[in-house]
Amino acid sequence: MDQLRITGGQRLHGTVSISGAKNAALPELCAVLLTAENVTLRNVPQLQDVRTMLKLIGHMGAAFEGDLAQGTLHFSGANVGLPEAPYDLVKTMRASILALGPLVARFGHARVSLPGGCAIGSRPVDQHIKGLQAMGARIEVAQGYIEARLAEGLTRLQGARITTDMVTVTGTENLMMAACLAQGETILENAAQEPEVVDLAEMLIAMGARIEGHGTSRIRIHGVERLGGCDHAVVADRIEAGTFLCAVACAGGDAELTHARGDHLEAVIDKLVDAGVQVERIAGGLRVQSAGAVALKAQSFRTTEYPGFPTDMQAQFMALNIVAQGLSSVTETIFENRFMHVQEMQRLGAKIHIDGRSAMIEGGARLSGATVMATDLRASASLVIAGLVAEGETWVDRIYHLDRGYDRMELKLRGLGANIERVSAR
Repeated sequence: MDQLRITGGQRLHGTVSISGAKNAALPELCAVLLTAENVTLRNVPQLQDVRTMLKLIGHMGAAFEGDLAQGTLHFSGANVGLPEAPYDLVKTMRASILALGPLVARFGHARVSLPGGCAIGSRPVDQHIKGLQAMGARIEVAQGYIEARLAEGLTRLQGARITTDMVTVTGTENLMMAACLAQGETILENAAQEPEVVDLAEMLIAMGARIEGHGTSRIRIHGVERLGGCDHAVVADRIEAGTFLCAVACAGGDAELTHARGDHLEAVIDKLVDAGVQVERIAGGLRVQSAGAVALKAQSFRTTEYPGFPTDMQAQFMALNIVAQGLSSVTETIFENRFMHVQEMQRLGAKIHIDGRSAMIEGGARLSGATVMATDLRASASLVIAGLVAEGETWVDRIYHLDRGYDRMELKLRGLGANIERVSAR
């Protein structure tokens, strides 16, 4: 099992290219299942979750060619005929639930294992089930699988007005994909507004779907009988961009993030600017300049749905707060178990007190290197950021979490001047 070894104290300078978004690429790979025609996806990130999803849709019969290292893949869904997602292929990835909607919509039935993934709290699939039932699917959950089938007498899913009990990104994506092939009109109320939802909608529209309102809380989908192929580039990963912004902010330096979308990161950028970081929107990306931890001012925030402060940036910004000057509080409103990185940060010298869903942080900590363990994807990134400013060596274990969502992070950081390398476990 690999580890990362980081020697802190190096400022970050240069240019880093932001990869395609994990949270857009995964639903867009599932969208391939909606059509028998050819689909080309560009800017696909090299991630373990992407490789897992490719195995999953390949298991169902989707054929693809191309080099993931180059970021372009060509798909054919003509031979998709096995509408099943087995446990062995989905146990490490919650996004596998996104195959459910496309399979039921195209084939009228599906059998999808209940998903696994990061242990950051409950992410129930009941909203997916509720929506598909409203569209005419009969669903049973048995022996760890969701089994869905069109109700007797139906040949297609039926349009419906669906109001989810909570804002759910994957739920919105799943139901939006299913509704594209439903008969009639579907209205999704309380829909997620994330850029990744918008990017998926734009791909589906390129395939012939009729979608309005994506990027708002009400999405209207007019079902069509079939979808065609398309050529689509995955939107840049706002969370990877935000992670590198925090890394440069903490370590100090001057870096350009090509392909980064400032309009997708406004809540994070606003907090960074308030903390004393210079973030400039430039042609083709962002430029970030920082004098380092000693010049940072701690910022309190609470996570919430887009366009608010993203839960996927909570851990990385907490790494900034522990070395910045002043007291701060971080409140997590999305997931109930997303402070597992706190204990590992304390091993490095962070001063953090947990009170329910809030973390109280005493800034200005002088971190010293230690061996720490990644507990989930974004926690991994926060420990890497902390290691960049800690004195001495920091070893990060269980970085398979990191590989699920960051495209060669250590190589990109090394390109900016960080002293970081991947090594085999000691």
